[in-house]
Amino acid sequence: MTHRHVVVGVDGSVVSVRALDWAADEAARRGVALHVVYAVPDRDEAGPVLASAAARVRARRPRLPLLTVAAEGDAVRALAGASRAAALTVVGTRGLGGIAGRLLGSVSLRLAAHAHGPLVVVRGDRPCDRPGDVLLGLADDADDAGTDAAGFAFQEAERRGARLRVLHAAAHRHGMPEPPAPVPASAPGRGRAARRERAAKAVPRPGPAGPRERRLRPVDGEAGARTAPARALLEATREAAVVVVAAQRRDGRFRPHPHSLAHTLLHRSHCPVAVIPAR
Repeated sequence: MTHRHVVVGVDGSVVSVRALDWAADEAARRGVALHVVYAVPDRDEAGPVLASAAARVRARRPRLPLLTVAAEGDAVRALAGASRAAALTVVGTRGLGGIAGRLLGSVSLRLAAHAHGPLVVVRGDRPCDRPGDVLLGLADDADDAGTDAAGFAFQEAERRGARLRVLHAAAHRHGMPEPPAPVPASAPGRGRAARRERAAKAVPRPGPAGPRERRLRPVDGEAGARTAPARALLEATREAAVVVVAAQRRDGRFRPHPHSLAHTLLHRSHCPVAVIPAR
């Protein structure tokens, strides 16, 4: 299936307006249409919000192909359905600290478990239209999802003409050191190191081909990919345009535990977060 549009969810809030602006700019960079989705109990209620969203997009991106969609029912279900045919789905979220964050009840976090492709979460408490690097956060347990996240990050950096920075952020847990394995080659630490190595090697490198590749600034070195802790990645998001992370799914669902890299970024990132599932 060819994906020819970006989907963004709106609800009339300031948070969703930031997501709308980010999605419009991203659709323009990709040269695709923007589909604006508003989920309501009664479709007749959607007119004013969708009209306002359309007017804002046309003022910001006059030539961008635009479709507004009123969906009946739950926002997560509507956006998850729309994500099936989308190149990218974008939603906004408020700050996720405190009790609200621990409950994990926001549309953005629930949608992360059900979206059928890349999802970008734009935080409503941070500026989101600044230039900056594209960050790729690699976790200890990176697998096929890490490979897809690397490809997405490279393409995003290329579209923006930005530098791609690759940072490895281990999930820190309190506990005893790893026990020695009966067979040294099978030690848990060695397995994690091997996964990090595969994920780091999955990051494409710009080649000598055409002008698009020449516009791409260099990728940061491998050392940063292996040694940067999670706090360094979070600090790097202060000046980044977007951070990309793999969606580690279990039983077909994205279920971020409190120590996962995706969970940390969705709660504390200073820039939009792109969550990429394995295909």
